[in-house]
Amino acid sequence: MFIRVIRGQLSFLILGVLAVQKHVVNIMINQISDKADRGEELAPAEIQALLEISDPAELQALYDCAYRVKTKNVGQVAYFRGIIECSNICIKDCCYCGIRKSNTQVERFQMDEEEIVREALWAFENEYGSVVIQSGERQDAAFIEMIERVVRRIKKETGGKLGITLSLGEQTEETYRRWREAGAHRYLLRIETTNPKLYRKLHPEDHDLEERKHCLALLKKTGWQVGTGVMMALPGQTSEDLVNDILFMKKIDVDMIGMGPYIPHRDTPMGEKIPPYTDEQKMNALTLGLKMIAVTRIVLKDINIAAATALQALEHTGREMGLKCGANVIMPNVTETGFRPNYTLYDNKPCTDENSSMCRGCLSRRITGIGETIGFNEWGDSKHYSERVKKELAP
Repeated sequence: MFIRVIRGQLSFLILGVLAVQKHVVNIMINQISDKADRGEELAPAEIQALLEISDPAELQALYDCAYRVKTKNVGQVAYFRGIIECSNICIKDCCYCGIRKSNTQVERFQMDEEEIVREALWAFENEYGSVVIQSGERQDAAFIEMIERVVRRIKKETGGKLGITLSLGEQTEETYRRWREAGAHRYLLRIETTNPKLYRKLHPEDHDLEERKHCLALLKKTGWQVGTGVMMALPGQTSEDLVNDILFMKKIDVDMIGMGPYIPHRDTPMGEKIPPYTDEQKMNALTLGLKMIAVTRIVLKDINIAAATALQALEHTGREMGLKCGANVIMPNVTETGFRPNYTLYDNKPCTDENSSMCRGCLSRRITGIGETIGFNEWGDSKHYSERVKKELAP
């Protein structure tokens, strides 16, 4: 009897302590949200506190706050970027990527110029404001010249009306300048993580985090709208790492961000050690991805943030959820269907068997269904970029 009483008293005390802790956390989250609503800067500890939220009600409050920041700074418009995955040939050997050069299980392909231009024109005719030309990394002269010709043809055949983003990896300053002068204007170069030790785990010894940072600096120097991004839910990654990632992106003054949760690929050194995600693991990765979008929106306010396809790989409505958490860019795949199964950076990539028309129609219905407008026929350039350029040109 005595023991039962003691146990009851201990349980009551524990519940009381937890209730107090929860009350304190709620006050803290509300204070941080109030600061965000007022447009004030958040301290690193506050950013970390937001990333560590787990209570459903607090999560929704975070997402709602991010959506208010998005609405105020970039509006409730989702811009389409039609992705053209033009080649899966890659000189890099990243330990997480399904098209790494050492993966012998993938059938390699390279679209010819006519195919790339044809898909860009399809996007233009279907009211996409922009396309993203993406491939595995190459630095040979033939590839560089081919991309330059393709960009010039797309600009000419659309009367300069179709925006062009490139995501083609590390290049020299001369190459970045040539592609920029050809007519492309946005470049996405994801850094994946700013933690040097974690970066080394993701890449072989011939990869260099400092070289990645240097390339981002070269992109800014040569006049691009600069984008980068990270993976979250990586093995060994901490919330402090993610805070540092956000602060790095703020420090280098990026204009756009493309980031998503890590999803293993079975034919990679990292993926072969990890069994397929359970439903719980999928939900955890999705939630972390949404939190990163929300917190990044709160911290970096007027940049462009993409709702990555990886979100949809974890949850059918993942990209729409990303929009409601602060993203404002969607990247539907316009690659010829026959090529798509061989451009899988991670397992269970969605939409590999849907043609471009199906993707456009499906996404349009789903996005308008959550109250967002689609920016058809608009480049949807980063508002942060235009403000950054004004500051740089100011006397």
